[in-house]
Amino acid sequence: MFYRPENGHGLPHNPFNALITPRPIAWVSTQDQDGNANLAPYSFFNGTAYVPPQVMFASTGTKEDQTNAKDTLANIRATGVFCINIVEQAMTDAMNISTEGYAREVDEFERAGLTAAQCETITCPRLADAPASMECQVSDILQMKGANNYVIHGEVTGIHMRDNCIVEGIFDVTTFRPLARLGYRDYSVVDNTFTLARPDD
Repeated sequence: MFYRPENGHGLPHNPFNALITPRPIAWVSTQDQDGNANLAPYSFFNGTAYVPPQVMFASTGTKEDQTNAKDTLANIRATGVFCINIVEQAMTDAMNISTEGYAREVDEFERAGLTAAQCETITCPRLADAPASMECQVSDILQMKGANNYVIHGEVTGIHMRDNCIVEGIFDVTTFRPLARLGYRDYSVVDNTFTLARPDD
C-alpha cells in the first residue's frame, strides 16, 4: 500500500502514529504564572544531545481556554521551564486521567491522585514518585507546518532518579517497566532488554 497524506489513506483510522513505535512518553509538568500546576503526557518525545543533555517534545492542537496552545505550552512560554517525568506501568491509569482537557486552573496532580514535589533547579513541580524526572530550561520553541504544531527544546538542568531503579550502578528500566505509546489507543511496556555490542567495540 502507498498513499500520499494529502490525499488520505482510506483506512478506518490514521496509521501514521502506528508507524513510529514504540514512543517514550514525556509526562510534562509545568506551572503557570499564578502558581497553577499542570501535568500532561506527550509521546512525540526524545533526547537530542548528550553534552549538555537536551530533550525535545512536540505539542499539537489547542484548547478553548488557551490561545494557539495547550496548557503545557502556554505555561512554558510564560515561565521558560518544564519538567519531564518518566511514566511507569504502575502509573498508567493516572497518566490516562491527565490526558483529559481540563480547564487550565485544574491541577492534574490532584485530579489523578499524584504527589507533586518542587524541582531543585527550576520553578516548577515534578512528579514525586516518578522513576526519573528531568528539570529543563527552554532553549527553543519551533513552530512547524500546520495549525498549532510546535516542538519544544530544552536543556536538562537537573535529574532525579528513584533509588530503587538504580541496580549495580545502572538505571535499570526493567525495575519499573516504562510505558510506551503505540498507534491508535494502544500502549506497551518495556519489560526485557538485551545488550548488543557494536562491531568496533
